[in-house]
Amino acid sequence: MATRQSYTVLIPFPKGGGHWSVVGEKLELLDVQASALRTAGRLALTSDLEAAQAAEKSTKAKATSAEAK
Repeated sequence: MATRQSYTVLIPFPKGGGHWSVVGEKLELLDVQASALRTAGRLALTSDLEAAQAAEKSTKAKATSAEAK
């Protein structure tokens, strides 16, 4: 059985039945379902976004501590 991964919506898209996704919404999708949306820049893996945010915070903290010296 294929496993689902958690994706975060970056740009809203129609989910079907007249419903749209919302920026920041987390969806559990199969890779096949998410492929075209990732290519179009509408989705990103939640784990990738969290890692990027953590790295950004770390970089800002280092810059702040360097300025304080």
